[in-house]
Amino acid sequence: MLPDHASEAPHERHAEFVAVLTATHGKLMGYLMSLLGRRQDAEDVLQRASVLMWQKFATFEPGTDFMAWASTICFYEAKNFIRLAARSPVYFDDDLLATLGSERLEDLPARESRIQALETCLGKLGREDQQLIRAAYLDSSARGITELAVKMNRAPQTLYNKLNHLRRMLAECVQRQLQEEHA
Repeated sequence: MLPDHASEAPHERHAEFVAVLTATHGKLMGYLMSLLGRRQDAEDVLQRASVLMWQKFATFEPGTDFMAWASTICFYEAKNFIRLAARSPVYFDDDLLATLGSERLEDLPARESRIQALETCLGKLGREDQQLIRAAYLDSSARGITELAVKMNRAPQTLYNKLNHLRRMLAECVQRQLQEEHA
């Protein structure tokens, strides 16, 4: 007997896949970032995992936890990436990677609250500070603080100090936001 979803039209399954993958993309990216440490590596692995998820989507049972299913695929793709890429300055053995993977997966629900709190706190910063944060952490063309300092015509140590101050302020603000949320 075929599963209920086997009778669905291929375009309906495709639309379902795109919807659930899109809804979980940010969480999967955060999960992979916690395992791999570099955004570019996480993006590469998520791209490969997404293709594999689509190829295996017929085995996914609608109504079950897509995030759990997808994160398992991402975990094994990350494990394979670490083993083959030889880019990682630190080699994680299989047991450590499995531990990290399960802990990060458990932490994902709280991640949404932290992201919302961080967005609120970022919104409280001045425009110049927001631009500095974006340039330092989100601009994929920046290759480091030294290069950013040259672009901004500022001393690297000045940027390090400013970013350190902003990180502390944001961390304190996020903590306050989360405490208020749980009060």
